Order: sequence, then structure tokens, then C-alpha cells
Amino acid sequence: MKIFKANGIKKLIALTLTFAVMQILISTNIVSDYIFATITTICINIILAVSLNLITGFTGQFSLGHAGFMSIGAYTCAVVSIHMQSLTGFILGLLLGASAAALVGFLVGLPTLRLNGDYLAIATLGMAEIIRVLFLNMNITNGAAGLNGIPQYVNWFWLFLFTAGTVVLIVNFLNSSHGRACISIREDEIASEAMGINSTKYKVTAFIIGAFCAGIAGSLYASYFYYIKPDTFNFLKSIDILVIVVLGGLGSVSGSVIAAIVLALISTYLQSFPEVRMVIYAVLLVVIMVFRPQGLMGSKEISFSVFKRIGNVFKSKKEGA
Repeated sequence: MKIFKANGIKKLIALTLTFAVMQILISTNIVSDYIFATITTICINIILAVSLNLITGFTGQFSLGHAGFMSIGAYTCAVVSIHMQSLTGFILGLLLGASAAALVGFLVGLPTLRLNGDYLAIATLGMAEIIRVLFLNMNITNGAAGLNGIPQYVNWFWLFLFTAGTVVLIVNFLNSSHGRACISIREDEIASEAMGINSTKYKVTAFIIGAFCAGIAGSLYASYFYYIKPDTFNFLKSIDILVIVVLGGLGSVSGSVIAAIVLALISTYLQSFPEVRMVIYAVLLVVIMVFRPQGLMGSKEISFSVFKRIGNVFKSKKEGA
């Protein structure tokens, strides 16, 4: 218990320092609007990747519908924010958007999560396309023209709060008995059922949590970039999120965080080369997957013990010198 308590204090201190340092850099204008836009993209991708990893990496359900849940959060938050024009409207829209995404996740997940593999991927892809087409033909969403003029309330506080909150929520869920049940389903669903685990219940639970977090990411996206359209949340968006998860490592929360940062930085740097940007981006992904097919982290996680070991290595080298 003392070890767990000490680790919790260390993590809280690390999170507090991260928030404080970035807030100071933003307040002193060291972090420009362009850099902050990149940071916003990274935070949104972290939420999306970690939540999809819960479904795909830890529970073993191949889903291609994450962009659909993101769009529900984005449009719900946008409509409420435009109507209320206040910070309260943004918070209410975010909560309603995340809840609506979770509800759709439950309604879709209950029948479809009895499927496995490619069949589940096709079902979730179809669900995401249905959601996109609905938004494309609704008057309240302004159809294909999209919604613009969305009030911008997202700042570093909200980004950090929901990004860190999502990671903490999913890590705690995975460390609970429910999370271990999800992992056991991934390893061997038949054996899990034989041990009394209700696989459908836990798969739906993971799906709901993942959809809820995707709704939060969509709300943050809509509020910061203040313009959304249905094509923003198409099939390719789901693929982008899946690429982050696979690159980071299926079954690694740390890997999803690192991959989201790495891919955002690569994409930002390659904007200087628009003619060959996507070609270089694709080649880099192929190279990484050839030489590191299990992803950057595999199924491992980063902990404070890693930094302790690094410190011991430097200490031993110093003493040897």
C-alpha cells in the first residue's frame, strides 16, 4: 500500500509540474498559437488513441467506428455551444456529447460485439458511416457545409484536464478486476467464459468507455478549431486513430501516448514539404512497422522505475570513470 501511495504522489507531482510549466510557457507567449494548435492535436489524438486501445488493444475487439463517436461529441458540443454562447454551454455540450456517444456505443455495441474480427470491423465501420451520413443530411448540423463560428473555449486547462483524466480513468479501469476481465477476453474468450466471465458485458463496458472518451475528444476538437463538417470524421479518420494505436503498441497506454506525440510532430514537420508530405509519412510508417512490428512499446508501459534504472546506469558509468 505504501508503494502504491508513493507512486500516486509521484504521478500527481509529475502531472502538476507538467501543467504548471506549460501554463507558464503559454502565459509568457513562448508557446505560439501554431505550437499550441499542435499541442491541441496531440492531446486530442492521445484521448482517441488511448480510448481505442482499450477496445482494440486490451479487449481485443477490432473497431473502425471511433470517428463516428468523435463526430457525435463534436456536433453535440458545437450545437449547444452555438446556442448558449457561454462557458457553461461548452461544458454542458461536452458532457452531453460524451454521454450521447456513450449511449450510441451501448446501443451499437450490444448487438455487434457478439461478432469478432473482420465482421466486427465491418459492423463498426458501417455504424460510423451511418452517423456521418445522418449529419450530412440534417438541418441542425448545416449539412455538408458544416458548422462554423463555434465559440472557442478550449485552453490548456481544459486540454490537460480531459487528456490526463482520460488516461487516469482508463489506467485505473485496466488495473481493476473489470480491466483484467477485458484482458482475459482478449487472450482467450472461450476460457474466460468457462471461468464465469460475461464476455459480452465487459466488451460492451469497454466499448462504452471508449465511445465516451471519443465524444470528449470530438467536443474539444469542435470547440478549439471552431469549424466542423461531416467529412472531417470519415473512414480515414478512424484509420488515423488505429495507426496511432498500432504504432504505439496494442495493449500499451504509454505507447499510445508516445505514438500520438511522434506522429503529430512528424506530420507538423513534413508540412514544409507539401508535395511529398504524405509519401514520406507513409514510408516512415512502413519502415517502423517493418523493423518494429509490435509497435514502439509493444505491450509494455513506462513507469518511474525506468527513470530510476537510467539513473543507476549513469551513476555506474560515472563511478567506473
